[in-house]
Amino acid sequence: MSPVLAGVLQLLALIAALALVYRPLGDYMARVYSSPKHLRAEKWIYRAIGADPATEMRWPAYLRGVLAFSVISVLFLYLLQRVQGGLPGSLGFASIDPDQAFNTAASFVSNTNWQSYYGEQAMGHVVQTGGLAVQNFLSAAVGMAVAVALVRGFARSRTGELGNFWSDLVRGTVRILLPISVIGAIILVACGAIQNFAGIHEVGQFMGGAQQWNGGAVASQEVIKELGTNGGGYFNANSAHPFENPNPVSNLFEIFLILLIPFAMTRTFGRMVSSLRQGYAILVAMVTIWLGFTALMMWTEFHHGGPAFDIAGGALEGKETRFGVAGSSIFGVATTLTSTGAVNAFLSSFTGYGGGIALLGMQLGEIAPGGVGSGLYGMLIMAVIAVFIAGLMVGRTPEYLGKKIGSRQIKFAASYILITPALVLCFTAVAMALPTPGNSMTNSGPHGFTEILYAYTSGANNNGSAFAGLNADTQWFNTTIGLAMLLGRFVPMVFVLALAGSLAEQSPVPKTAGTLRTEKPLFSGVLVGTILIVAGLTYFPALALGPLAEGLAS
Repeated sequence: MSPVLAGVLQLLALIAALALVYRPLGDYMARVYSSPKHLRAEKWIYRAIGADPATEMRWPAYLRGVLAFSVISVLFLYLLQRVQGGLPGSLGFASIDPDQAFNTAASFVSNTNWQSYYGEQAMGHVVQTGGLAVQNFLSAAVGMAVAVALVRGFARSRTGELGNFWSDLVRGTVRILLPISVIGAIILVACGAIQNFAGIHEVGQFMGGAQQWNGGAVASQEVIKELGTNGGGYFNANSAHPFENPNPVSNLFEIFLILLIPFAMTRTFGRMVSSLRQGYAILVAMVTIWLGFTALMMWTEFHHGGPAFDIAGGALEGKETRFGVAGSSIFGVATTLTSTGAVNAFLSSFTGYGGGIALLGMQLGEIAPGGVGSGLYGMLIMAVIAVFIAGLMVGRTPEYLGKKIGSRQIKFAASYILITPALVLCFTAVAMALPTPGNSMTNSGPHGFTEILYAYTSGANNNGSAFAGLNADTQWFNTTIGLAMLLGRFVPMVFVLALAGSLAEQSPVPKTAGTLRTEKPLFSGVLVGTILIVAGLTYFPALALGPLAEGLAS
């Protein structure tokens, strides 16, 4: 069987698996966030944190809950790393330095999971399981809660209430993320991923020195890393490490986990706004972009550019032979079109155009299908922009799901789409202008520029993957990327919740002959075009200096 055919079959199997669970999972999540009942375990949690789940919140109160919880999470994770040296189960590792502890705390709380350290050489069992793995659940649940609040803004009328943040946070964790993670961890263990609390073992000699590996609760952390679109790895090699991702079966299963909730949330959206066809329209736009990027990535990586590629059957440099070109390409697109950031190959060794595709996937806003929660609310923001543009073209008042899109709503949406590019381009420009940050680049020229552009794109978009080649463990990069991650995560949430509140206050607008049919394929096409144009106009100059220049020169 040819490698290309094997890749196509993997892609078809993935699509079939996602289609199989799309309806039941999407409907289940809609019931979770709409049910008036609370599980006994959830009631215990509410008592412990002093929250009343029955209290409805307007958007400022909902936002205060999001920010207060996230600030506490950052402080807790920061302090846990700073005292690691005195904790049991630290494996003898020292406490983390202040700048790196800040960077890591900001990274995991913002659902980015950017890592400027070697996991197996820095973090003990307590920090890995009690700190990082816990935030993998909670940061994902926060994103889902904000997305559900925006959906309620479209679904509700003549009220500013968006639900209860604490209820949404707890339900997303207890009823959705935990059950799937338990099942997924068992599957990964069956595939060969490790799950233990072993210490450091010497396993042999390597290049004249002792080779050492430590164990850990890897399978359980790996599953929520992918399911919660977190990224980050127990080991520095991330999902290329055989302890995390043992074989092609586990590789395909991990890709499935990455895409599972983001795609299914479009069904949840359709169910909650009482129009499944609206959910399908968003799904079509997501799938179109995802399949297009996957096809382009596979083409660039299989493209034979010389005798070495002919012999290998594709660009195999930096890729695991366990997964091959196809498995690495599908994985790479899945992680950069979501806010996952996990990698099973060395992205820096992808072809020039391949690296550009991964970079552009993040720059779209990671909305195809995007992160858990963040992908849906990002796509709905783009839908508002698309409706506004379409309304201008035909001379009609823009409306979406029975809500008028006026100047207030479009200001919130425009602010949302501007904040991340501003962070990426400004931080990149400053880093390139200053003499010290450039010393962290392994490569010069377009590839070196791409290393820094990729780092800030990954941080501000809350992706977390690394282009590699960049020494990011410096005070400059730990601090600035940490700030980019926090601002890129929580400032857009302000505009999302403000938009949700303004929509929920409106009265529904009756449909007329001039109403744009947003459930039709035509609107899906307009939405895809809007996304590509907005990202293209924003990032094309920077891309031209990096991956496009490298690709044209190769």
